[in-house]
Amino acid sequence: MKFFSDFFVTVFYIGRIPLAPGTFSSLFSVIIWFILFKAANPIFLVILTIILFFLGVLACEHDNKYSNKHDPSYIVIDEFVGQWMVFLFIPVSPLNALIGFILFRFFDISKIGPVGYFERMPGGWGVMADDVVAGVLSLMILFGLQSFLP
Repeated sequence: MKFFSDFFVTVFYIGRIPLAPGTFSSLFSVIIWFILFKAANPIFLVILTIILFFLGVLACEHDNKYSNKHDPSYIVIDEFVGQWMVFLFIPVSPLNALIGFILFRFFDISKIGPVGYFERMPGGWGVMADDVVAGVLSLMILFGLQSFLP
């Protein structure tokens, strides 16, 4: 269980990259989005995102028990899922990918507004929820920008 939990919360050990693991996890999420979202059924992707969220909560809870840390930098499943939230209802394009990535990283790093509130939740819920909220805020802005983008 420890191996699976570590493999999952680090998103294939991306979280073990010493510099900016959250950013690299978000970038990996964008790449996977480009691959999957063009070919897969949107309902499947929403369900997959929900499943990854709840598995992330459980895996983060498991990791917190053994590491005695809340949201250490090597846990990046939250960035992966949060970044996916940005793109759930947005057309696939390089410009959307770039803007969505920048918006998500801004909200995730700054923790402004409700993002900071959700980060204070206990256990795995707090680890995952703040990034999902950052993703939803980014999605709302990116969705609003769609009529202005080429």
